[in-house]
Amino acid sequence: MSTAIPTEARTIGQLRASGYKVVPIREELRRNLIQKIRDGQSPFPNIYGYEDTVLPQIENAILAGQDMIFLGERGQAKTRISRSLINLLDEVTPIVAGSEINDDPFSPISRLAHDLIAEHGDDAPITWLPRERRYGEKLATPDTTISDLIGEVDPIKVAEGRYLSDELTLHYGLIPRTNRGIFCLNELPDLAERIQVGLLNIMEERDVQVRGYKIQLPLDIYVVASANPEDYTNRGRIITPLKDRYGSQIRTHYPKTIEQEIEIIDQESARFDTDGYQVAVPRFMKEVVAEVTHLARRSSDINQRSGVSVRLSIANYENLTASALKRAIRLNEKEATPRISDLPALVASTMGKIELESAGDGREDKVVDKLIQHAVVNTFARYFNVADFEEVIRTFENGRKMEASPLTPSMDYVLAASQSGAMKTALEHLGAQGNPSIVASGVEFVLEGLHLNRKLNKDRSAASVRYRR
Repeated sequence: MSTAIPTEARTIGQLRASGYKVVPIREELRRNLIQKIRDGQSPFPNIYGYEDTVLPQIENAILAGQDMIFLGERGQAKTRISRSLINLLDEVTPIVAGSEINDDPFSPISRLAHDLIAEHGDDAPITWLPRERRYGEKLATPDTTISDLIGEVDPIKVAEGRYLSDELTLHYGLIPRTNRGIFCLNELPDLAERIQVGLLNIMEERDVQVRGYKIQLPLDIYVVASANPEDYTNRGRIITPLKDRYGSQIRTHYPKTIEQEIEIIDQESARFDTDGYQVAVPRFMKEVVAEVTHLARRSSDINQRSGVSVRLSIANYENLTASALKRAIRLNEKEATPRISDLPALVASTMGKIELESAGDGREDKVVDKLIQHAVVNTFARYFNVADFEEVIRTFENGRKMEASPLTPSMDYVLAASQSGAMKTALEHLGAQGNPSIVASGVEFVLEGLHLNRKLNKDRSAASVRYRR
């Protein structure tokens, strides 16, 4: 922050004596962004995959003082980015004490603040508003009203004896209450056209009108919106003049790489006290989870217009670790590590996050199963060449068979791996060593990879599978 904030000031006179200057919201955002860039700090921490695409556009919009709209499918961090903008606000800012609309002590706009200052002058009290309370957000729905966003006459205040023409009879909506802050409107096209007109007036004139009242409220607000591209571009879903008021239209996207997807999984997945059980997820199993999502985003069986959210990766990862933890509890193993045999747990979490092009014909499970198989194949190919496993395949040609199930003890896999030099080498390459539960996960991964590459057959039963040649 470029200047010290005199938080000890409790009146307008004390604030003025300190030399503190109140700046408009856009200038405040610009100033703090410039300072972060100078200091080499990330203005948007914990936002992955947008470093070279979305974030530079956001910085340009803020430096240009432009309102923004984010266009993107669900699960592309649009709301997260909007909320992170508060990091570019001062930690606290002074307002007239008791103001519902965060009046600037040096330039008040509400009737209440004007009356208070007229009565007390420089002794009028101020309070310091934390930046978290300078952010407002609304999910646009067809039943959103002008009253919700801008305000309405309060019948109780009228009943108390005030005149209808008295500004003090107004109950302010979300936007005036976010004065001198950031207001985010999610899913903008779902807002009725007549409500969009009201929003247009605020963005164009920085003013509000409530049922024809001639009130002057030159609001100081930074407006951010989000929308699905398909809805935003359809004629009739959003009025053209409102589109024209957003200075920057920024297109978001899903993570472009498996690495970025995994970073988000690691950051966002739920963590619990596991009562003494340690959950360890090998890198290759995280890659399988991320690969399922990336394949879903390219699948012709899945409706791509609604998108495939990053939440799919997070939910699948959580279900996968839950399945591993359940096994550890039942087998009394202190280490819980997901295996290939835990992947059926992904079906429940996947089906809630995708929309099939042709649903209702019993294909849902098959689509998910195909995604999982292809994810394992692609991940296996990043680590191994099938030709590296000639020795392992030979042992199966000589009659070896191996069973795998969600309830097979980890030490059974450790014993099996110790009998093959090629398997031990493969586990070293996977980093699946030492910990028996991780060894078990690595063995299943190798066996399934060989099966899906048509080197091993697999017989299924109700509770387990048997790999053979």
